[in-house]
Amino acid sequence: MSSAEKARPAKPHEMSSSWYEASARQRVDFVLDAGSFQEFLGPEMREVSPHLRVFDLPEQFDDGIIIGRGLLAGSPVFIAAQEGRFMGGAFGEVHGAKLTGLLRAARDAKSIPLLILFDTGGVRLQEANAGELAIAEIMRAVVEARTAGVKIIGLIGGRAGCYGGGGLTAGCCSALVVSEQGRIAVSGPEVIETNRGIEEFDSRDRALVWRTMGGKHRHLIGAADVFVDDTAKAFRDAALALVQTVAALTLETLLNEQVRLEKRLQSFGASGDALDIWKAIGVPEAASVPGMPTEKFVSLADKLRSTHHDAR
Repeated sequence: MSSAEKARPAKPHEMSSSWYEASARQRVDFVLDAGSFQEFLGPEMREVSPHLRVFDLPEQFDDGIIIGRGLLAGSPVFIAAQEGRFMGGAFGEVHGAKLTGLLRAARDAKSIPLLILFDTGGVRLQEANAGELAIAEIMRAVVEARTAGVKIIGLIGGRAGCYGGGGLTAGCCSALVVSEQGRIAVSGPEVIETNRGIEEFDSRDRALVWRTMGGKHRHLIGAADVFVDDTAKAFRDAALALVQTVAALTLETLLNEQVRLEKRLQSFGASGDALDIWKAIGVPEAASVPGMPTEKFVSLADKLRSTHHDAR
């Protein structure tokens, strides 16, 4: 039995649960060693948005994000989990302040990794200015924490995906774990269609959405480090592996990342569809990727991906 299994009582019925279908609190329980979670600013504190009541909108006792610390295979980690079922996991003033505070705590502790369980559509429209400011503060706090030596791992596979400021924040993390359901982008399908027209992007074309923003595409082009099945065990195992192996942030790795992004733009900037990109990187039957089982897809991706992130 591995050390990870020793650190967590066996719960096979729980570990095979769907990450996509789970709530934020269930995901925290999935990832951490049983009984180890200590929540900061828990429900009894009632730290809710001061803005939603102005619009006569419902509040939630944790403002849609859970923060705290616990153990992962016996080692301490900080953890944050967004609740996609409350306002699409969107960032508001309090929601963002809780995550910023946790990142600063990780920065000060220096040696404790931080896991962010993303599930967000971006910034709340009702708290637009406060939400945008929160994103700026969060991104700065991520960089400060990583510069101090903190490993920040993002886990993405929820209902809301990881859009807007969430997508930007994810791009600042040390590494990302994604499932097929884990869409990652700055602008969502409806936003693109609204601003650029249906000719640019048809948000009703679900196949187009998944192959453009879905986990398989993000993994193939190097935007997500690990692709996993939609199970609690798969996400926990991947998080544990990355916490132990991900490299520290340095100036050299940032420069290497810039070079990688420039090459990606040169290679695929003119592509009109993800299928074109997959063909260009050597996928033999690009149209078969969306229906490909996880094991076969991971094997294919391992052969094709030339870059395993100099930095993020």
